[in-house]
Amino acid sequence: MTSPNDDSFIQREANQFALLNQRRFGPFFWTQFCGAANDNLFKFAFTVMVTYQLSVSWLPVSLAGLVIGALFILPYLLFSATSGQLAEKYSDTTIMRWVKNCEIAIMLLAAVGFMTQQAAVLLACTFLMGLHSTVFGPAKYSYLPRVLDEHELTGGNGMTEMGTFVAILLGNVAGGLLVAIPDIGHASVAVACVAVAVFGRWMSGRMPALTATHADEPINWNPITETMRNLRLARANAKVFQTLLGISWMWFFGAVFLSQFPSFAKEVLHGDAQVASLLLVLFSVGIGAGSLLCEYLSRGRVEMGLSPLGAIGMALFAVDLYVAAGDLPVSELMGISAFVAQSAHWRIMADLLLLSLFTGIYSVPMYALIQIESKAHEVARIIAANNIINAIFMIASSLIAGAMLSAGLSIPDIFLWTGVANAAVTLAIFMAEPSYLHRFAAWLRGV
Repeated sequence: MTSPNDDSFIQREANQFALLNQRRFGPFFWTQFCGAANDNLFKFAFTVMVTYQLSVSWLPVSLAGLVIGALFILPYLLFSATSGQLAEKYSDTTIMRWVKNCEIAIMLLAAVGFMTQQAAVLLACTFLMGLHSTVFGPAKYSYLPRVLDEHELTGGNGMTEMGTFVAILLGNVAGGLLVAIPDIGHASVAVACVAVAVFGRWMSGRMPALTATHADEPINWNPITETMRNLRLARANAKVFQTLLGISWMWFFGAVFLSQFPSFAKEVLHGDAQVASLLLVLFSVGIGAGSLLCEYLSRGRVEMGLSPLGAIGMALFAVDLYVAAGDLPVSELMGISAFVAQSAHWRIMADLLLLSLFTGIYSVPMYALIQIESKAHEVARIIAANNIINAIFMIASSLIAGAMLSAGLSIPDIFLWTGVANAAVTLAIFMAEPSYLHRFAAWLRGV
């Protein structure tokens, strides 16, 4: 078997875009891109279908989005720990190919659900796609440190995060457009989901073969005890654990904004669905740009000092978004052209773009740090622990945002308090792990 570090088939390049042309990264990038795109293409098309096109007595429209989201995230809580074990017992590439095989089967079942308009079948597929992503995650992040040099990890993680958010954006847009096509919308979604899954499986077959990191490790099939074991493993390294909390906070922070975009666009900005889509585009582009910018800012190394920089930008532009949204006049519902034509909205668009750009700068170094600070045979389980904490934080974000709205706070108020909380939470994390602040000071000095 050829090693992924064998220079007979790879060429070491510092530039992150050059990685796309290399076998060790390019096929992996498109494999994970297809998975993220298909998750969101399927989910958004299903959500639109049950919201606008299909009357289901046992699934009220007001609850459809919540139920679909909850079913998708449930496997992260139940099976992340087991997924971490599987990614250590079997090679990362083997796991990813298994997952892509399963994705094709799930999407074929989903195709039947779309064609026959069976919401129950599609709900089952939602859970299965959540499980598919749960198993994929630990293998995805433990693969990178095995095929990239340390100086390439920031760029590689930046490309991966950029690809994930672009795939989420494209998946949502494609799902919404395809399902709305008269007469053939459901068939179009069915074909697209299967086609993306097949392409992703083909790309996964081009990744270099790897050996398992812990092939002799027995599998503990009890998700509760294995979850506790993973969390204890993560807590054993204080720097890694604080970093996991930092990443989970990023998902909390992002989930608050993403979940409120439709209501924010309609109730505060007085825009239609196109304006809500514009907000999603700005957020996704910002995350991608910030993720890619990390390689340049890090000066060719894993730079912890970028995370405090990102946290500062996240807080500042979240608060400024609250200020900018508070002075808008009441108007009739407007389309995207009318929205963009008003200069009062430019500040809001800039705030969203910069807020998300700094979110990308904040998170990429954290993922890279986990990969170099964790033992090679424990990376998958550490990522699995991270996925568990991420799921808890995202659920908490929905509950807290819902409680704040029920208490009479406005959506801009939620953005304000999220920005204030971001300053407090990230400062607490950086105080608990002072090396972040030390490196931030050194980075500012150019050291």
